[in-house]
Amino acid sequence: MTDQIRRAIDDSGLTRYRIAQDTGIDESALAKFYHGTRGLSLDNLDLLCEYLGLRIVAECKAKKKGS
Repeated sequence: MTDQIRRAIDDSGLTRYRIAQDTGIDESALAKFYHGTRGLSLDNLDLLCEYLGLRIVAECKAKKKGS
């Protein structure tokens, strides 16, 4: 999922600085997330996904009987 968010940041055509300013996410935290050295809080991930127009969809796989 994080790779998809990083791709969405790249595809947005916006700088990480602009995204940080617009979302209120700390610029250094966003940079560390982008480079894979730190995660983001769920609140910040929610802000970022909303800003980028992303939607997280979970697919539940049915368990087989007896498993």
